[in-house]
Amino acid sequence: MTNRAIISTPHAPAAIGPYSQAVKVGSTVWISGQIPLRPGSMELVEGDIAAQAEQVFRNLAAIAEAAGGTLNNAVKINISLTDLQDFTAVNEVMTRFFAEPYPARACVQVAALPKDVDIEVEAILAI
Repeated sequence: MTNRAIISTPHAPAAIGPYSQAVKVGSTVWISGQIPLRPGSMELVEGDIAAQAEQVFRNLAAIAEAAGGTLNNAVKINISLTDLQDFTAVNEVMTRFFAEPYPARACVQVAALPKDVDIEVEAILAI
């Protein structure tokens, strides 16, 4: 694919496996799932689900910017939580990172996530 670009930024955590932070094809950007890791140190954020979600959305925003957009270019968000009791708190954090009209979204409870975190979020952008 000649119009495929790998998106990478030091302002988001480095990939912890064989994947890219994001891939852009044409005007569509697929951002890999982000967990509450701090860029640079690669340390997990401590604190409640709101603190973790805040870091996840900061990571997504940094990658969106590196791709030439913002989170308001998101057309689909997929949220994975280890406890759906955190749904309301994550919604509250999400409203600080997105403007209406909000993107399409799925939110599911999963048994486990990488590094035993409580949240992972991926995004698809149209830039």
